[in-house]
Amino acid sequence: MAVNRVILLGNLGKDPEVRYLDKDKAVAQLSIATSETYTDRNGEKRIDTEWHHVEMWDAMAITAEKYLKKGMQVYIEGKIKSYKWRDKEGNEISGKKIRATSMTLLNNSPKGNDTEVEIQHHTPANSDSNSLTDDLPF
Repeated sequence: MAVNRVILLGNLGKDPEVRYLDKDKAVAQLSIATSETYTDRNGEKRIDTEWHHVEMWDAMAITAEKYLKKGMQVYIEGKIKSYKWRDKEGNEISGKKIRATSMTLLNNSPKGNDTEVEIQHHTPANSDSNSLTDDLPF
């Protein structure tokens, strides 16, 4: 058995970039920052920020375009996907991204207005994600 699951709770580094491939086929690219605060051995406070590249498809991408703005806090569940491609010079580019399967907005305003409005969007059960729920005994 194998599990490929990612959970992120962070802030958007910029507005989502959304492209439409067909009338109803959309893809959104997001950058989400997660930060960890700790005290180093010299007693100085340190903050480590990690940036995550997230990809959303179809209805979730459209929802992201409509509601997500730079600075907003968002909860994402998804899976790690690897990619490879060649640039114009023929150099191979590779990396990893998170393909979102679920999204929850934790605040509705990037301006700090904490009127929490939660919007959840899950990918359909028949999507290309491997569902483990069929194997669970409950």
